[in-house]
Amino acid sequence: MKHIKKEADGTAGSRNHGTVREGAAYLVFGVLTTLIDYVISNGLFYLAHMDPVPAQSIAWAAAVLFAFVTNKWWVFGSHTMEPRAVWGEFTSFVLCRIATFLFNLAAIFIMVDILKMEFFICKLAISVVVVVLNYVLSKLVIFTHKN
Repeated sequence: MKHIKKEADGTAGSRNHGTVREGAAYLVFGVLTTLIDYVISNGLFYLAHMDPVPAQSIAWAAAVLFAFVTNKWWVFGSHTMEPRAVWGEFTSFVLCRIATFLFNLAAIFIMVDILKMEFFICKLAISVVVVVLNYVLSKLVIFTHKN
C-alpha cells in the first residue's frame, strides 16, 4: 500500500522526472564537453601547430573545468559557493576524472595491445563505460549534497 500511496501523491513520478532531467542534462553537457575537448585540441594542434600532448592536455583541462561547472550547477544541482565545499567538490571531480582517464588507458592497452581487438570498437565500448562511471562517481561521490 505504501508504494501505491507514493504514486498517488506524485512522489514517485517527480523522482523519476528528476532522474530523467538529470540524465538528459548530463548527456547534453557531456556532448558539449566533448566538443570543447575536440575543438581546443584540434585548434591548438592544427592551427597553432602545438605538439599533440600539450594540445590535448590543455583541451582536457578546459573540458574538465567546463564539465565541473555544468555538472555542479545544472546536472546535480549543487549550488553551494562556500569555498571549502567547492574546493572539495572540485578536487574530487578532477581526481575521479583522472581515475576514469587511467581506466580508459588501461582498457585500451588490454583490449587493443594485448587482446588485439579493433581500436574503434574498443574506444566506443570503453567510452560508454567511462560515461557511466563518471555519472555514478559524480552522483554518489562528488555532488552528494544538494541545496
